[in-house]
Amino acid sequence: MSPAADLRGAVLRKARESAATKEAFFAENADRVVACCAAMAKAFDAGGRLFVMGNGGSSCDAAHVAVEFMHPIIEKRPALPAVALTTDTALLTAVGNDQDFALAFVQQVRLLGRPGDMALGISTSGKSANVNRALQAAREMGLLTVGFSGRDGGRMPDLCDHCFTVPSFSIHRIQETQETLLHVLWDLIHVLRGEEDVI
Repeated sequence: MSPAADLRGAVLRKARESAATKEAFFAENADRVVACCAAMAKAFDAGGRLFVMGNGGSSCDAAHVAVEFMHPIIEKRPALPAVALTTDTALLTAVGNDQDFALAFVQQVRLLGRPGDMALGISTSGKSANVNRALQAAREMGLLTVGFSGRDGGRMPDLCDHCFTVPSFSIHRIQETQETLLHVLWDLIHVLRGEEDVI
């Protein structure tokens, strides 16, 4: 077999693995996803804001979540208030340098959050200390807490009202499934708020 054929086979195998991981995850969690979206739609209707956080690739996903809500790709859907706590480089590096990087998000949640808001933490392991501390503080403050985790979930399921764990040890499969989840979450929240289901 030629090297090109080997690589083509690898491409198809990885695509099948990604699709299978997502299919199994959503088959298992569809009802829970709907319940979470309903709770978040209710919070947005009541004036709640969404705060999102994560590290590394998950920080990019946090920014992705925020921009989906703040700048909808579907013209007729309204913008909803969402803030990625990962985007203020000066604040994150100040906290990390002067105190402890594990406090990077919890301070923001305590200063900005209020009862009725939402906090979404994203982690491929569920063990990110700064994300979990912020989720714990958010829950204590009366925010709705949502988690995207992977592997065995780490501590995250115990800290969230709604936690979705992708039971894989492949970071890439976890991230691919979480990205689909964030799109489904965004879409269903709008549908539940009365927007047309056009996707």
